[in-house]
Amino acid sequence: MSPLITVDELRAQAERPVLIDSTWNLAGPPGKEAYDAGHLPGAYFVDLDTELSGPLGPGRHPLPAATTVTATFRRTGISADTPVVVYDASNSTAAARAWWIFRYFGVRDVRVLDGGLAAWEAAGGEVTTDVPADSVSTFTATPGHIPMLDADGAAAVAASGVLLDARAPERFAGEVEPMDPVAGHIPGAVNAPTTANVDSTGHFLPTADLQARFTDLGVDNTSEVAVYCGSGVTAAHEALALEVAGIPSTVYIGSWSEWITDPTRPTAKGND
Repeated sequence: MSPLITVDELRAQAERPVLIDSTWNLAGPPGKEAYDAGHLPGAYFVDLDTELSGPLGPGRHPLPAATTVTATFRRTGISADTPVVVYDASNSTAAARAWWIFRYFGVRDVRVLDGGLAAWEAAGGEVTTDVPADSVSTFTATPGHIPMLDADGAAAVAASGVLLDARAPERFAGEVEPMDPVAGHIPGAVNAPTTANVDSTGHFLPTADLQARFTDLGVDNTSEVAVYCGSGVTAAHEALALEVAGIPSTVYIGSWSEWITDPTRPTAKGND
């Protein structure tokens, strides 16, 4: 089953899954403001900074604590086997983080609404400002249900497999760095800007096109594939695109913002 779900598929489901709105903007305004202005009926808001991430350091969006995720699951009524659909404003960057975090902490059936709220509205879908009441669940989140890399693991993949860097080309090359104190990339990584995974409407490219994109980047069925970005958000989007393409991958969740906290770790600049 595809990790994506279309608006038509969501509408056709006889039993509505738990809907999660994870809208988030790196430079603001807060995603909660967009949620309050209108969201899918019945959708719960989950905040990327406080529920899908832990406190700063090391890295800008480290893993949240299991207790934090447990609280989110319980107020939204999610258990291990609950069907869940996550979405954001359009291109699924934040939704992909929720997709990855929920699965890592034990939810088995999580899909991303392709095109997000924008696609829903474009298809005439209703939006509301009503906020659903807290639900009930006794589920306890536990980490480790899908694999994750640390810095050493990312370095190993860069040396022997394919380590994809999901950031913009100028950040990969170290020409600019608006977020972190050190510019550049992990030596041996390959630049694969996550913006190229979707079209102008925020929908993911067709499977065959994604497969061709990753093949051109050196991904094949013989090497381990891992992904990272600045802080583990767009890396999840890259992992989602790879999943759509049928390519397994592992996320270095700490990403560049964690990598650079150890001055003994090497860095590279340019396009090599």
